[in-house]
Amino acid sequence: MASNKRERELARMRAERQAARRTANEAHRRKQRRSLLIGASALAVVALIVGVTLATSGGGKNKQTVTTQPTSSTSTFGNLGGSGSCSYTRSQVPSTKPLDGLPPAQNVLTTGSQKAVLATTRGEIDVTLFTSKAPCTVNSFAFLAQQKYFDGTPCHRLVTSGIFVLQCGDPTGTGSGGPGYQFPDENLKGATYPAGTLAMANGGPGTNGSQYFLVYKNTKLPASYTPFGRITKGLDVVTKVAAGGVAGTGSPGDGKPKLAITLTKVTVAKAS
Repeated sequence: MASNKRERELARMRAERQAARRTANEAHRRKQRRSLLIGASALAVVALIVGVTLATSGGGKNKQTVTTQPTSSTSTFGNLGGSGSCSYTRSQVPSTKPLDGLPPAQNVLTTGSQKAVLATTRGEIDVTLFTSKAPCTVNSFAFLAQQKYFDGTPCHRLVTSGIFVLQCGDPTGTGSGGPGYQFPDENLKGATYPAGTLAMANGGPGTNGSQYFLVYKNTKLPASYTPFGRITKGLDVVTKVAAGGVAGTGSPGDGKPKLAITLTKVTVAKAS
């Protein structure tokens, strides 16, 4: 009799231990599931931010704190002929293509407007540059164009959802290339981005480099991207590329354009 009672007591203790283990295991699984959900939510937020940001890899982390000395006023490159001064700083990421120094920082033109011609494999795009509103940005753009930095480079990113832009200016075609320098934002007060706008892409405040975007449909963006030009001819070239959609299986509505477009030559005329 005593033996049966002891067996029942041992069975009861085993059952209690098993129940306790099951409870502990379930609590652990719930904790794991909660952690995974939190991680997934964080990743979703990051993906959303990345998806709508017109970013380049030359973010604030790459910016040096020491401002370089102005280049010689005798330089054959840059938008010279005025009295303005600009600040260009070396970035830790070197230029994707060889360049003759930095854009001139003194005697920069600050008045009027200029015409840029973006010859592409899909047709010509003519742009009026806002020299008086964004003189240092236009100076950099002219500096790069004069050294053929943009020639033979693809427009590497098309966005057709949320914002409506074609991004260009990276010779690597990856979105990670730049000219080896950065400079501050301009013309941001009250900035809007209607169809036809030409504006700088960036990786945060004061990180402008060589990448820019063409707006082909009215787009709402924070006033964080320097507008420095307006398309006067050839917007149909951009809209045709946009109508072709995005290639690949990346983020929906954000990736390389199916209709590949390459800048064959970019020129900037003297100020009018």
